[in-house]
Amino acid sequence: MRRLSTLLTGVAVAALFAVTAQAQTILKASHQFPGGKGDPRDEMVQIIAKEVKAANVGLEIQVYPGASLFKPNDQWNAIVGGQLDMTALPLDYASGKVAAFSATLMPGLVRNHERAARINASPFMKEIKDKIDKAGAIVLADAWLAGAIASKKGCIRKPDDIKGQKVRSAGPTFAAMWQQAGASIVNIPSNEVYNALQTGVADATDTSSGSFVSFRVYEQVKCITAPGENALWFMYEPVLMSKRSFERLTKPQQDAVLKAGKKSEEYFNGESKKLDDEMVATFKKNNVEVITLTPQEYDAWVKIAQESSYKTFASEVSDGQKLIDAALAVK
Repeated sequence: MRRLSTLLTGVAVAALFAVTAQAQTILKASHQFPGGKGDPRDEMVQIIAKEVKAANVGLEIQVYPGASLFKPNDQWNAIVGGQLDMTALPLDYASGKVAAFSATLMPGLVRNHERAARINASPFMKEIKDKIDKAGAIVLADAWLAGAIASKKGCIRKPDDIKGQKVRSAGPTFAAMWQQAGASIVNIPSNEVYNALQTGVADATDTSSGSFVSFRVYEQVKCITAPGENALWFMYEPVLMSKRSFERLTKPQQDAVLKAGKKSEEYFNGESKKLDDEMVATFKKNNVEVITLTPQEYDAWVKIAQESSYKTFASEVSDGQKLIDAALAVK
């Protein structure tokens, strides 16, 4: 009888563990950025994972950084298709699927961090988020990253400085501007930039301040044009969740994810300007020349963008001009 009692107790405990395991929902989050090295985009996702776990709602998020689960350009399709639950994604990477997303990496539309914060609450971003939702994803946390252009050949101040260079560009709008100025374009994601510069596949690259540091681009270039007060380059890189995955969660789980997303966004808002400062300090420490654009130099580049990026976007995207006007209307 004692053995039978012990056996039954063991079975009961095993059954309890089985029920608990079944009650635990596991989500997968993937992104291309380095993990465990202080990249704020990875940290945004890690914060959501930690906060959701602490909420004790039977939900766990497993984070796969460094493109270890999905390649950068595959993440959008995986999110909207429900194969991936969560990602931190440069939204312009999905512009091949939703052309309007190119507006979130458009030369000269944002200019500085203060304006980026105002744009988040604007009709422009409402339009963008409506398109994200319609495609099958939701935004958990907003993030605008400033960026720069760096070259192995020298400083890029004015359009003539980039003529003849092979440039890796983060998206089609900047690619169009660089081409208009006389450059040729190399199409690769940011996690392949280092090797491209090292092997001569690319002479220059534009990317976010965070990626310039995370991917150690300072080891391969001579000069970088930092954001400063006249930043041509700003990119929207939100934390996204698959609508299919979100709708499968219980209400307490959904609430925990949304609350965690807000905390993640608050963290990033405190870090965004620091990314630029860290980039400048890191590049100077590694003997890379650091410059910023004057208002006149900035205006010269915007003129090139208007003749190329803006013009193409307005003609190829059904509501393209409306989106450009809505972004520029933010004061």
